[in-house]
Amino acid sequence: MSEEVKILAIESSCDETAASVVSNGRTVLSNVISSQIALHTLYGGVVPEIASRKHIERINQVIEEALKQANTKLEEIDAIAVTYGPGLVGALLVGVAEAKALAYGAGKPLVGVHHIEGHICANYIENPELEPPFMCLVISGGHTHLVNVVAYGKYEILGRTRDDAAGEAFDKVARAIGLGYPGGPKIEAKAKEGDAFAIPFPRAKVADGPYDFSFSGLKSAVLNYINGCQMKGEVYSEADIAASFQQAVSDVLVEHAMRAVEEHGVNKFAIAGGVASNQTLRRALEEACKERGIAFYHPSPIFCTDNAAMIGVAGYYEYMAGVRSDWELNAIPNLKLGER
Repeated sequence: MSEEVKILAIESSCDETAASVVSNGRTVLSNVISSQIALHTLYGGVVPEIASRKHIERINQVIEEALKQANTKLEEIDAIAVTYGPGLVGALLVGVAEAKALAYGAGKPLVGVHHIEGHICANYIENPELEPPFMCLVISGGHTHLVNVVAYGKYEILGRTRDDAAGEAFDKVARAIGLGYPGGPKIEAKAKEGDAFAIPFPRAKVADGPYDFSFSGLKSAVLNYINGCQMKGEVYSEADIAASFQQAVSDVLVEHAMRAVEEHGVNKFAIAGGVASNQTLRRALEEACKERGIAFYHPSPIFCTDNAAMIGVAGYYEYMAGVRSDWELNAIPNLKLGER
């Protein structure tokens, strides 16, 4: 093994076909992403079968471009890392099959990576001083997890959503008020025109899980508000709905996260996932951490959404810990964090 360890990473869990070359777990030599957002916008959300077909069409080109941008040949790669769950099963299978074929053909080790672990590890890319232990809030279209990062590759899940993920709620509310897909950026843009305290939407708590989240009731409250206005012939403000909804989500995430930070005595807090690029939420969490004297970390937006660089970082630490996947590696759409 060379002194410099290079990981070729592949990510295809949803609607981004991505490949990256990462050096020593912290330096991104290339990060190529082929997004399908424009295509799925036509249908108001991700269509799994279409996503899988697009991955097949693009994956070879994306990998070739990642190696080219990194000025690296496949034989110079130390290992190949790939997302094998959670995610859309068909989409995952494309990436896993590609990684297995490349690893077998080139005689390279194969390392399966958990998608949520990748999101957490995205924080290492631009924060060289960040090391475990720390607390991380992972918020995306499919996941809302509050995780205690005990060590590299070792995670303790403190809380998770009982129903809709935060990003999923953003998408559904955006659709309800006619903003379309993807919901997160559209809600954030519309919210800038509205009053965040115009409508008293609920902030849910889970009685038997103080760190758990529930956004289904909030989503229903928004739908009921819209239906009520329509039935009474009242005009409602899309901007006020967007702003009040976003504020309710932000309040719950901040409250739960800070409670966990205080009760576990940690002094470092990070966010990850697509919703972590929301500026309102990011400012609220940053201010809450500042008030408590806690160091706050976050990835740039390009590393918040699905990408292969984060998989390369996670893959590096798994590889250095001796983790190797065999040729039986398969896609696991409901893979739990910490499982193998």
